[in-house]
Amino acid sequence: MRKEERRRKILDLLSRTDSEISGDRLAKILGVTRQIIVQDISVLRSMNYNIISLARGYRLIKKNDGVKRIIAVKHSKERIKEELMCVVQNGGKVLDVIVEHPVYGEIKGNINVSNEDEVEKFIGMVETSGAIPLLSLSNGVHLHTIEAKDEETIERIVSNLDRKKFILK
Repeated sequence: MRKEERRRKILDLLSRTDSEISGDRLAKILGVTRQIIVQDISVLRSMNYNIISLARGYRLIKKNDGVKRIIAVKHSKERIKEELMCVVQNGGKVLDVIVEHPVYGEIKGNINVSNEDEVEKFIGMVETSGAIPLLSLSNGVHLHTIEAKDEETIERIVSNLDRKKFILK
């Protein structure tokens, strides 16, 4: 299979799902190495395809007519699950986490959770990986980009986060 055809197939596979597809799975489907997939993904990104890398694999971000807002929050690592659940239970999606680092500047990590099962999986990965959550680098202060279907839903999410003392004031 030629590389152009393989890249079209990667886009096709990613566009047909809202979940992630691992590099190993793509490699197996397409009969190439994982390293070839990594290179193909880099080329596709350079062509302005919005493909993100998550711990569970690659996801193509499709154009969404929803509303996005960046919110500033502060809490301990023990409250990560509660915060994420508050957003998804109120109809939102947490796209990322952003912290300000004194040496590196802005550090951003993809989260992309939109339901309780995805939150549980994310928390499970945080707990079993031994990785330090990004909020630990900034004394709990961080930003999230949240997305919802409309401004009313965003306002409900922010109000509930504020009621639970997550919103940084």
